[in-house]
Amino acid sequence: MVGAPRLSYAQLLETNNLLQTFTDETYWLCVTRTVQESKLFPVPPYMLLSYLNAFYRYPSLLRKVESVMTAEEIGDRAREGRPPGKSAMGWGMPGFYLLGREWLINMGLLRPQDAAEDVVYLMDFWKRLQLSWHRNDGHITNKEFGHRCQILPERRLQVFESDAYGCEAGDALHSAATQFMASASQYGFLVSCESRISLLNTGPYKLADGNEMIVREFMDLGEGDFPWLDDVAADIPYNNLTVPMMVKDCHFYLVDDWGSFESEPEFRAENIIGVGLYTSDPLTEGHAPVGMESRETLTETFRTLDGLFKEATARLWKRIAGWSRDQMLDAGALTYFGICKDLAHVAGVYAQEDWMLIDERAERFRPLLNDEFSRDCLGELVGLLTLPSHRLSSYSMMQHGNGPTRMYTPIPYAILDGEEYVPTCGPVYPGATTLPAKADRYRTSEGVLTLEEYNARVRAFTPQSDRYRFLDETWLKYNHGTPRADEMYQHEQERARKIQGRGASLGAAELAALPRD
Repeated sequence: MVGAPRLSYAQLLETNNLLQTFTDETYWLCVTRTVQESKLFPVPPYMLLSYLNAFYRYPSLLRKVESVMTAEEIGDRAREGRPPGKSAMGWGMPGFYLLGREWLINMGLLRPQDAAEDVVYLMDFWKRLQLSWHRNDGHITNKEFGHRCQILPERRLQVFESDAYGCEAGDALHSAATQFMASASQYGFLVSCESRISLLNTGPYKLADGNEMIVREFMDLGEGDFPWLDDVAADIPYNNLTVPMMVKDCHFYLVDDWGSFESEPEFRAENIIGVGLYTSDPLTEGHAPVGMESRETLTETFRTLDGLFKEATARLWKRIAGWSRDQMLDAGALTYFGICKDLAHVAGVYAQEDWMLIDERAERFRPLLNDEFSRDCLGELVGLLTLPSHRLSSYSMMQHGNGPTRMYTPIPYAILDGEEYVPTCGPVYPGATTLPAKADRYRTSEGVLTLEEYNARVRAFTPQSDRYRFLDETWLKYNHGTPRADEMYQHEQERARKIQGRGASLGAAELAALPRD
């Protein structure tokens, strides 16, 4: 592009600030929090392929989402539980895109100024999404909050706390709940091609007597977007499950932007003193209780789901055992790339050809992606930082590393002076996959639907909580005794076990005094 740029100095300043902030956190996450290997899946190759797919497709797909619903609206609905937040809200969506950009720069196929308008748009979308999702804690990332993630409003947390059934190590509910979480985690790990993308933790939330709550999310469990779950997950009755977990005798000092947690002392199953179970998706009013009618019903629900997940895991192992390397590569790449696909579901514009195909521009690189090259390339991109684009002046000291390096390349300001650049990578190109075609079946809270039915119902659905969208926690502090505040809380309390109709003036001491049955 030659001539007057369509971007302003202020836009570039803000975008480059977001890129630098993201650089610092990405480096810390990559060198301290993960091992990117598997004995089954070609993980580094599929990660690199996903990054390229993200670079070529995300800008157009996010603009498609925003043609119907803004990033801020999606963040608000995600905060209310539709759908669970996923790592897209924290790191994945911009992280995968920017790593694809960085690799292309280092291959000499992209200049730092190219696709500048895409980069500015994507980072602005991410910022607005994050600010609305994190509205209650007032941050963009968990890192900014000392690695905490306190997303949920008080009214939701009060229901979770009061609904929870007490338990202790060795009793029937405790055993069923811990076994369920182990089976669901193992199943989700395999569903997402031996990654953690189907799992998320938020919190911690402070309870009485020094106890804390972590909210655990298990996602993409049923027949949904992933073609490899057709038939395999036919018996799984929920696509998303949420477990609020009350814990004693440990403090969760870290809940990072990849959704994992650490505590002091180390968290163990015997620390769990209360649990609940809920489901949610773009068609629910917040979190809908599952098996919460009684302690016995919840215990049996956990046991039933545990059995279903074990059976589905066995079926999935058999399916994957018959895959070629290219099919494993595609499945892993599409899982990573699809980390933000639920944004399209919330807007009711999801299309299988958008999110479950490898763009032909990314496909060109498949011959490079043997295990050795991919391992070393990924290590250079996210850990060693010795590629040409990473180098800075010898005077520079990177946060966390102290070397003269930077993971993500800023947009050059010279484009404001008339330097030529290419504004965008263009629209979504045709794509393909070596995986079997997806059956037109999508597990939802309203049963199994076709994709056309699912999108239509989402677009026609306006949750009642939208009426209270701008009644934030600060407003509540000065208006908790008003009829409107009570109405908002009573709406949340409609399906609660113990606090139905209590309204907005219910305090922490009253909640703590409720018997933990």
